[in-house]
Amino acid sequence: MQEKQTSFSIKHWSDDDKPREKLVQKGRSVLSDAELIAILIGSGSRNESAVELSKRILASVENNLNELGKLSIKQLMQFKGIGEAKAVTIAAALEIGRRRRGEEARKVAKIGSSKDAYELLQPIIGELEHEEFWILYLNNANKVLHRAQLSKGGLTGTLVDVRIVMKQALELGSVAIILAHNHPSGTLRPSEQDRKITQKLKRGAEALDVKVLDHLIITQNDYYSFADKGIL
Repeated sequence: MQEKQTSFSIKHWSDDDKPREKLVQKGRSVLSDAELIAILIGSGSRNESAVELSKRILASVENNLNELGKLSIKQLMQFKGIGEAKAVTIAAALEIGRRRRGEEARKVAKIGSSKDAYELLQPIIGELEHEEFWILYLNNANKVLHRAQLSKGGLTGTLVDVRIVMKQALELGSVAIILAHNHPSGTLRPSEQDRKITQKLKRGAEALDVKVLDHLIITQNDYYSFADKGIL
């Protein structure tokens, strides 16, 4: 009986060590998502290796790392073999990844298309569980001068103050702006309220010779462009 348990223990250690060895010998890009998470958690439970546990966790979110990043510490701890320390490690690693993507997005200095604006803003608002409304302020070469959060929470006309948007545009010397907000529900269809707010800001901008170039609705994996759809 003792020999059988020792054999299982060696097998368990070997499975856990494989991802580490693979990363050192072949580089991080060859590792699967489950193997990378296995390195983070270090060990599984008595009945499954860290890799198997990681696969089980990923399967619960349909192998989507963005969805995994949304799980709370409490939700991660529902998996047998994941205590608070391991849950915190997973959450911290995924947050670092999200912030890294945001840093890379900041390198976008010039907006040449709706996709450029999406790439810049998606890491900021694409995965939020509440709505936020943002403005990109551009110069006459479509370079981003500034980006600012205009409102947080439900998107209503009362939360969008045209005067604040235009005041900042004048202070920055901006000649164009791009509007953007996220839909946590994942739907890309603009609501009537979205259309009204767009027209409200467009009218206010035109009075000061500031052009509204686009309004983006951003979700986790996609976006809707008012300009591309010809409804601006």
